[in-house]
Amino acid sequence: MKRIVVLTGAGISAESGLKTFRDSDGLWEGYNIEDVATPQAWARNPAMVQQFYNERRKSVLEAKPNAAHLALAGLEKAYDVTIVTQNIDDLHERAGSTNVLHLHGVITRSQSSLDPTLTYPIDGWEIKMGDKCELGSQLRAHVVWFGEDVPMISKAAQICQKADIFILVGSSLAVYPAAGLVNYVRPEVPKYIVDPVIPDMQGGRHFTKIEERASVGVPKLVRELIENSIKSH
Repeated sequence: MKRIVVLTGAGISAESGLKTFRDSDGLWEGYNIEDVATPQAWARNPAMVQQFYNERRKSVLEAKPNAAHLALAGLEKAYDVTIVTQNIDDLHERAGSTNVLHLHGVITRSQSSLDPTLTYPIDGWEIKMGDKCELGSQLRAHVVWFGEDVPMISKAAQICQKADIFILVGSSLAVYPAAGLVNYVRPEVPKYIVDPVIPDMQGGRHFTKIEERASVGVPKLVRELIENSIKSH
């Protein structure tokens, strides 16, 4: 079975109503990134940061997977699919994708504020101040903040090296180190990008460009790939 690796960014979740922090004003839900998404912000005002992620989590749980998420889950009928996502929501999993690697964590889990490898499911949508991990430290959202290591990046690079087909959805490749993953895909591998506005990117001429919203472009591409798979058998 051919291996497809899909790298997804904020654009795929935006269509499910989840705002991205790359909005034109540079704010995320009205907040400056440095006030809610850095270790320094947590040190300054943990209660405010906790409340911010509780509200984001509530929005994620109320959101539903869209046609792009569902189409990618359907791709597993014909291919060995791994999704590497920059997104902190769980919409890929809820759509039915079974192999999802979260580069920046997943907001529906909590983590120890002492040891980021200690993560836990959250009952409901809220982490309360006073909820502690087994080491006795405050629980926080399982989200990689600016200035923190991206622990899954080397695993993601290994996955990209093994791709037979590579698809990029809803990402402008502006966020490093995730943006560098494209460089691990072998040169001869077919590459597709689905985004309404496709930027000039390094190595971009080797991509088949589908300038559509994810909910339109991804189902089209998935149908084509499944047809190709049927023909080749």
